[in-house]
Amino acid sequence: QVQLVESGGGLVQPGGSLRLSCVGSGSIFRGYVMGWYRQAPGKERERVAYITTDSFTNYVGSVKGRFTISRDNAKNALYLQMNQLNPEDTAVYYCNRFPAQTAWGQGTQVTVSS
Repeated sequence: QVQLVESGGGLVQPGGSLRLSCVGSGSIFRGYVMGWYRQAPGKERERVAYITTDSFTNYVGSVKGRFTISRDNAKNALYLQMNQLNPEDTAVYYCNRFPAQTAWGQGTQVTVSS
């Protein structure tokens, strides 16, 4: 069964940084565009960024210039470097193919608060 496991979240002060990681089992990564998504309390899940197999990247406007998505195909891993975090970034962060096609993992909680 394909499974995604996210990690790296936590509590950080405004202006701080976090690096999220996602590892997948099976062939979920190979040959697919991968993305990071987030869901804030009371809001719908939204795409944050995606990366193609040849590392072309795209970001939602609110994170552009602050977040960096990357992937390691050999390790079936996806990363999200998040800098200059602000309270509006507080959410549960998930990885999945883009568009999302597989079961969601448990996500990793990111809380930005002073």
